[in-house]
Amino acid sequence: QVQLVESGGGLVQAGGSLRLSCAASGSILSMSVMRWYRQAPGKQRELVATITTGGSTNYADSVKGRFTISRDNAKNMVYLQMNSLKSEDTAVYYCNAAYQGLITGIRNYWGPGTQVTVSS
Repeated sequence: QVQLVESGGGLVQAGGSLRLSCAASGSILSMSVMRWYRQAPGKQRELVATITTGGSTNYADSVKGRFTISRDNAKNMVYLQMNSLKSEDTAVYYCNAAYQGLITGIRNYWGPGTQVTVSS
């Protein structure tokens, strides 16, 4: 049973920092492209950051230079370090795994989300 659980969200002042963690079960992380998404009230879900199985990263323009995605396959963990936070970063942040199964193909898994609130 694959499960993703986010943690590390909370309330922080603008300009502050926060590190989100995503714990993956089911031994899928090393075979998955991992992504962080976020969704603010009334807005579309937005792709924030991606890290491939080879460690290549990509970021939304709005967070480049401020956010860093990383992974630790040995610990089955993915992280999102968020610095210089802005009020517009306020959202529920979701961890996503795109698992490449040898037979099933790509399967997507989602965590329940963690709230990040940035006060101005």
